[in-house]
Amino acid sequence: MIEQVLQPYNLQKALKQVIVNKGSAGVDRMQISQLTEHIRKRKDELFQSIRACNYLPQPILGVEIPKGNGKTRLLGVPTVTDRLLQQAVSQVLMPKYEYEFSENSYGFRPNKNARQAVGKALGYIHEGYTHIVDIDLKTFFDEVDHCLMLNLLYQKVKCPTTLRLIRKWLKAPIQINGKLQRRNKGVPQGSPISPLLSNILLNELDKELTRRKLRFVRYADDFSIYTKYKSQATATLKAIEQVLKTKLKL
Repeated sequence: MIEQVLQPYNLQKALKQVIVNKGSAGVDRMQISQLTEHIRKRKDELFQSIRACNYLPQPILGVEIPKGNGKTRLLGVPTVTDRLLQQAVSQVLMPKYEYEFSENSYGFRPNKNARQAVGKALGYIHEGYTHIVDIDLKTFFDEVDHCLMLNLLYQKVKCPTTLRLIRKWLKAPIQINGKLQRRNKGVPQGSPISPLLSNILLNELDKELTRRKLRFVRYADDFSIYTKYKSQATATLKAIEQVLKTKLKL
């Protein structure tokens, strides 16, 4: 798989996406405008270190951005080199998972969007499922259990080199106000691979909801369950909170 990741076509596609996404520099202060030339000069050395499993990601840069409620949200900004590599890995992994994701999952997926999610929700309501269990996992990205995440990846990704690379990204320390802090859990918001990893983990929730024959809509870490009766909504909330705690460690 790592050779698929490092194919010129895949890397060029990843480079274009990183440029489109824009974003600020990471801890090494390299700008996106410098990335193409950097890769051209250092490509052989970079690829050799990845293949030999010697590549060490840079720490991510912690950046606080304002939220609408007056509070702030911490983004983890990888270096542009790590953003390129994460995007390249994500592009190879996505097709391997996309076919098994729930049709009721709408966030961070090709040909899926928020408008479709709203339409699905309205459809449930029109069918009489008017008692809604609305759950927003506000701290989801900060609480992702690394062992659980990696175990899910091990089930499908059979390339040790790719798995080690993802593990290093998950474990990369974060620099906040010039000081490095270890990270034992969470996937940083701001990393290109985080949306896919979040969907891989929350697909376990989707499968549980489907097994229980519940009507639901999920957009990233925000999901709603639709029931016909208040008593059913209350019981469902209690049951799903237990699933989140025991199965997903959230």
